[in-house]
Amino acid sequence: MAPVYLGLLIILAAIAVKFVQDLVITIPGLLTMPEHGLVKFVLSLIDLALLGNLVLMIIFVGYENFVSKLYTGDHEDRPSWMEHLDFGGLKLKLLGSIVAISAIHLLGTFLDISEIAKEDVAWQLAIQLGFVVSGVLLAMMDRLSGDQEKH
Repeated sequence: MAPVYLGLLIILAAIAVKFVQDLVITIPGLLTMPEHGLVKFVLSLIDLALLGNLVLMIIFVGYENFVSKLYTGDHEDRPSWMEHLDFGGLKLKLLGSIVAISAIHLLGTFLDISEIAKEDVAWQLAIQLGFVVSGVLLAMMDRLSGDQEKH
C-alpha cells in the first residue's frame, strides 16, 4: 500500500499546483471580474481545498491503519484527529467531504441555472440527496455497531 500512498502524495501536489495556477491566472483580472465570476472562482478554490483535505485524510489515516504508525512523538503540530480516527471514522469523514464537494458543484450549477438543462439540475439534486442519505445511514450504522460493542 505504501506506493499507493506515495501516488496520492503526487496527486496532492497536483491539486496544489492547480490551486496556484488558478490563482495566478485569475488574480490579474480580479478587479474587472463580475461578481458572478468571483463567486465561481472562490467556489472552485474551495472545491480544490476540500479535495486536497480529502486526499490528505486518506493518506494519513490509511497509512496509519494499513501500513505503519507515523511516529511524531508529542509534537504539538500532530493533528489531534489522527489519534481518534479509525477506518469507520474515516469513511464518515470521506463521505462528509464528498457531500461538501458535491454541494459546491451544485451551488455552481445554481449560479448558472439559466444555462443548464432542468434534467441535469434534477440529476445533480438527486445525486446530492443520495450522498446525504448515504452519509446519514452510514453514521447510523456506525453508531449502532459502536453501541453493540460496548454491551
